[in-house]
This record gives sequence, C-alpha cells and structure tokens, in this order.
Amino acid sequence: MAPPRRQRRATQVDIARRAGVSQATVSLVLSGGAVSDQIAEPTRQTVLAAAAELGYSVNVAARSLKGGRNHLLGLYTFEPVFPTDQRDFYFPFLMGVEEETARQGYDLLLFSSVGSGDRAIYSGGVNRLKIADGCVLLGRNVRREELAELVREDFPFVFIGRRELEGAELSYMGADYVTATSDLVAELIRLGHRRILYLRAVEDTEPTRDREAGYRQGLAAAGVAVDESLIRGLADPADLSPEFVERWTGADGVTAILVEPSEDNRLTAALDAISAAGRVRFPGDCSIALLGDPPSWTPELRDWTRFSLPRAEMARTAVRMLVDLLGEPAGAPRQVTVPCGFVAGDSIGPAPGRTWSR
Repeated sequence: MAPPRRQRRATQVDIARRAGVSQATVSLVLSGGAVSDQIAEPTRQTVLAAAAELGYSVNVAARSLKGGRNHLLGLYTFEPVFPTDQRDFYFPFLMGVEEETARQGYDLLLFSSVGSGDRAIYSGGVNRLKIADGCVLLGRNVRREELAELVREDFPFVFIGRRELEGAELSYMGADYVTATSDLVAELIRLGHRRILYLRAVEDTEPTRDREAGYRQGLAAAGVAVDESLIRGLADPADLSPEFVERWTGADGVTAILVEPSEDNRLTAALDAISAAGRVRFPGDCSIALLGDPPSWTPELRDWTRFSLPRAEMARTAVRMLVDLLGEPAGAPRQVTVPCGFVAGDSIGPAPGRTWSR
C-alpha cells in the first residue's frame, strides 16, 4: 500500500481566500507587533480564525530574516552547565530563566555547543543567536571579542553577572560581591580577627575583582591595614589542605580565612577532608567563610558561613530586563546589582585569645 500523501501546508494565500481579505492584510495581521494593530479588530480576528482553522504556522526563521520578531528568547552559556560537577550551581539560574520566559509569553531556545571544539557564538562568521529576538548570556569563560561583536550588531542581550567591555556598556544583572564581602570582613573583625587571609581565584574576572575590592573596603572601614601577603591565589581547591591551614595559622598568625568557592564540589570536599582529619577545627582553631554559595548544599551537609546569591531571582530579573530592551531598542543598557544574603552558618567564631563585642 502506498503511503498517504502528505497534506500541503496552508499558506497566507489560503488564509486570505478563507477570510475574504487580501494577502497583504493577512501578512500584516500575522506579522504581529505595531503593524498588526493597524488592522481593524474584526478583520484581524477573522484572519486569525481562518489561520487557526487551516492549521497555519509561522515560519519563525523566515520572519527573523525579514527583521520581525520570533517571540523567542535565547539562553547561551559560555561553558557546559549540565555536567554533574556544575549542574547544581547553575540550576537556579536555568530554572529562573525558563520560568520568567514563560511568564513573559516567550518561548525559550537553549543554544548549545557546535562541534567538538570550544564554544562560540559566531560560527563561520554568523551570529547563531539571531534566530532569537534576544539572549540571556551566562558563564565564567567569556569570549570578550564575541561580546564586542554582539554590541556592534546591536543584538539585544543581558549577561547574568557583572561584565565589562572596553569602550562599550553592557546590560547585566549582577550580585553585589563588594558589599557582601565587606560585610563578612566586618563580622570577622567584630569577632576579634585582624589577620584575615583572602584566597581568591587566579582568573582576573569581574566577580573576583569585586570580592577583592570588598575585602579591602572592609579592612579599611575598620582601620586595619591591608597586608598584601594575605591575598593569595588559589588555583586548585585541593591545595587547601590541613598543612596549608596549619602553616598560615601558625607562624603567620592567621585566625580567619575567606575563600572564593568553586562552581563544583572540590572546595567543600577539601574543607570536609580538613575537618575529618581532626588537625584543624573550624572555627575553634581558625574561622572560615565562603564568598558565595557551595554548589550543591543540602541541610545534611556542613553549614559553612557564607553569603548566598539570589540566583533564581537574578535570572528572572535578567529575562525581564531583556524583554524591556526588546521593547525599547534604542534605550540605554540596563545594569542592575542585587544584594547577597548573609548565611551565619557554623564555621566562624571569636578569634583565639581575643575578646569581642556585640
């Protein structure tokens, strides 16, 4: 038996015949936006009803090429966000983007890597994101040259996380790492700590620079001079060993440590190993606080003192900012920073041998 013939896809000509209007009128109605509003409401409803009866669907790629709107928002990540060692950190961001995109009446398009090499927005010189009306960007390993090209193209995007680009203003939704870090320093100083070691990521990214600025600001506000030897890069969280902590709390007199967390479990695993070894007690021998969220914390795990990013709300706000940009193409870039929440935890306490006041 021969397979059934495939039914021909309805066209705008078919809709025009069914509705009793011109094809130009159908095109104006289906294009959406301000031009659609120029058509009388009864005529517009007749066209839409005819399109629904015929099962007509818009070719969103073709509409995009004509400069129209697809009602698609994109989500692009500069590195994989679904492997097991990173999914927990990124999960609230992804959920927030998805929820708010639906709330705004858009569909969400996730852009993944092309081929086996490094991720790139531009493949063969073509902006792959353009099938979407605009895009939320996420990730640490940013390609600055691609951000610059997006700006030159006037392609609407919002970055989750503060990002800078020389000679251009970017729209971003960031966390206030400066104030959050400064407040943690102030709390440690209130508890009598003066020798506070700051372990920063070795990459010179905006979040790391903001954390360092907060560390310096917190010390300055308390009248404590910055000892540059107490600012050290931590390339691998596994380097944070009992020997490391004993060396700094011994001859160097460190009583507290601030450390920038990784986006996987390596840092908290190293801290758990130190605690299990029994050679260093947190906070009995040394206080320690994380400058951000552990990636996969659950109530049965150690409740490390830290500050927490409102990740889901940051993502939802980024989507709303992007929709605002789409509605005002010539508007200025949006830059929003939100406070982080302090989580008291159980890993900081009074400096050994010091008194403090509440």
